[in-house]
Amino acid sequence: MVLFADLAILLNFAVDLCLLLGTNRLCGYDACWKRALPAAVLGGIYGMLCILPGMRFLGNFLWRIVILAIMSVIAFGSTVSGLRRGIVFVFLSMALGGVAMLMGQGGFWGIMASAAVVCILCFAGFRMPIGQTRYVPVQLVYRGKRREVTAMLDTGNLLRDPLTGQLILLLGADVGRSLAGLTELDLTDPVGAVQGQKLPGARLIPYRTVSKGSGMLLALYLDEVWVNGRQVSRLVAFAPDVLCRESSYQALVGGVL
Repeated sequence: MVLFADLAILLNFAVDLCLLLGTNRLCGYDACWKRALPAAVLGGIYGMLCILPGMRFLGNFLWRIVILAIMSVIAFGSTVSGLRRGIVFVFLSMALGGVAMLMGQGGFWGIMASAAVVCILCFAGFRMPIGQTRYVPVQLVYRGKRREVTAMLDTGNLLRDPLTGQLILLLGADVGRSLAGLTELDLTDPVGAVQGQKLPGARLIPYRTVSKGSGMLLALYLDEVWVNGRQVSRLVAFAPDVLCRESSYQALVGGVL
């Protein structure tokens, strides 16, 4: 029984890890090992507990959903994008769990074969993501406030600081309001905001778009800006409106990566 429990932990850990990383890849996000590993450990321990005498009630549908939800929060976070990835992970786990149960009728080798099938399907997802959209995590710090947002990689975003030539991270109006306390007037009339000197260190960044012509954006120096785990320029610009109505992302990143 001890050997079987050890194998159950290892098999569930390997399968859950592939599912978590595969979900990230399929949804356009980079693999986040630091968050996926502890979530997979929880899944491995849960899988072992389900086979212990007196603990098999944990294998019912309700407990499975609860554990999968906790794993999703650990691996993807509690943001809107994390919730959507969590839903994909839950459905993917349920679907592939049915395949594992079917193949698991053959005992140890059936479980091994089902794990291999799951891993192959997930790694196929690594090479062939669904769609071309890619998202990256962004951490912002301004005057003691810390905010984590999701940025969409936009290769067409060439917004630059005219003084240094550095590419600039573009944040939505919702981030500007919650992080820096910007008002709607500040965002829609950046020239007036800078001239009024209400925002110390505020600058203007010129922009040009295909559909909306050209204009000015309000820009501020933050204390820290991290994109995909790498510290980048502290100068960021704020759009006059939210960037995505569905809240899939709150920032646009171009060549910052």
